[in-house]
This record gives sequence, structure tokens and C-alpha cells, in this order.
Amino acid sequence: MDMQFLLSLAAMAALLPVGFVRHDDDAPALPFWLAMAVGIAGPGVWIADNIGDGWRTGLAATLWVAVFASMLLFAGLVRLERTAMRLTALLIPYLLSLAALATIWQHAPARPLLGNEPEAWLISHILMAVAAYGLLTLAAVAGLGVFLQERALRLKRPTEFTRSLPSVAAGEGLLVRLLIASGMVLAFALVSGFTVSWLIQGQMIVPDHKTLLSLATFLAIAVLVVVHYRGGLSGRRAARYVLFAYLLLTLAYPGVKFVTDVLIG
Repeated sequence: MDMQFLLSLAAMAALLPVGFVRHDDDAPALPFWLAMAVGIAGPGVWIADNIGDGWRTGLAATLWVAVFASMLLFAGLVRLERTAMRLTALLIPYLLSLAALATIWQHAPARPLLGNEPEAWLISHILMAVAAYGLLTLAAVAGLGVFLQERALRLKRPTEFTRSLPSVAAGEGLLVRLLIASGMVLAFALVSGFTVSWLIQGQMIVPDHKTLLSLATFLAIAVLVVVHYRGGLSGRRAARYVLFAYLLLTLAYPGVKFVTDVLIG
């Protein structure tokens, strides 16, 4: 059997323990953090084996990096705000679906880098872009949690699953803070990306799909934050718009990779 396929399966399996340990407010911390360590190590080993000697632009690498970044940032978020642990039930299934897609298309051809990119700016751009996508992933998960909680309360039919999620107020707080953080990091990613384009092509903004969708995402995040602090956006409406912003960035980041490497490549 293909060793890369086995490595992908092992990385996926490493995510499972996080979904099975208790993640409510009274849960003991040690089992959760041990499971998180395994969940981070699995994608990390895949990344070290596949892109340890240089960045890869393929769809599988993009998805595994997104999974790794989301897990790492989630660990940091839980460390800062323990109530975020309650998002585990939504986050892990989603990351497992990304990992499954990465496994299915792991042999899709990748388009190489041009080879003349300024290394420092390129590394900065990649790190900022990955961090922005990871933070917005967590914001989207928090938004989905708010949506499900409000829906259950409105219908007066809470379930065991919705009870395990953060409260509406706690979920909204997480959502806004993650949204602000992702917007700030995305701004740095855009600036570093514009700098790379300027140094390589002499043109700051290249009007391709990735750039335009990333700019649209940043504008959507900025509008959401402003409207929220003016008191005009909260709860389910805020969650819907955050999910829309996440869709835009998903189309810009792994979405473009899927089109170029799978549909075209």
C-alpha cells in the first residue's frame, strides 16, 4: 500500500482522540491536552515529511497545513479561553473532512513556485495567510455554534449536542475576537503578498481570483466588525455573515488550489 496514503490515514486517526475526550467546563484538563498533542502531531508529521524540504503548492499540502494551523491555533485559544474547548465537537469533524479531502487528492499535481520569489517576504506571506485562514476557520466554527444554539433556543428544543456548545453570549464573544484577529492577520498577509508581487512582477495588485477573493474577505470582515460594534449585528445574523466571509477565503485559498490542481491540472 502507498506509504503516503498510510501516513495520511495515520494523521487523520491522530485527530480522533480530541473528539472523544470530554470537553465541557468540568472536564479534566490533562486528557484533553494529551489528545490535542496527538492531534497536532499527526498533521505536523505529514507536513514535515512532505514539505519539510520546501513549500509545496498542491491541494493536499494546502489542506493539511490548514488542518495543522487550525489545531495549533485552537490549542492557543483554549489556553486563553477555556470555554472555547466546547467548540471541539464542531471543529474536529470539519477538520477530519478537510483531511479526508487531502487524502483523496494527495497525488494531484502541484503548480510549482516561480523560483524567484524573495524568500523573507514569501515566508512571511505564507505564515500570515495560513494563520489568517486558521483564525477565520475558528471564527466560522464559533459562528456555527452560535447559530445552532440560537436555533435550539428559538425552537425550545435544546439537545445534548447543543448543550455541549458554548452559550450564545460566550460564542458571540469568541466569534468577535477571532474575527478581529483574523482580519488583522489577513491584512498583514495581503500586504506581504502585494510586496511579493511588486518585487517579482513590478505590479502590487494582480487581479487574479485569489487576490480579489482575499480582498473581498478582508472587506467583509471589516464591515462585520464595524457593524457589530455599532450594535447592528449579533447572534444568528452575525454567524451567517461570518460563514460567508469564511466561504470567500476558502474559495481564495484551497478553492483556487482545487481548480488549478484538480479540475485543470
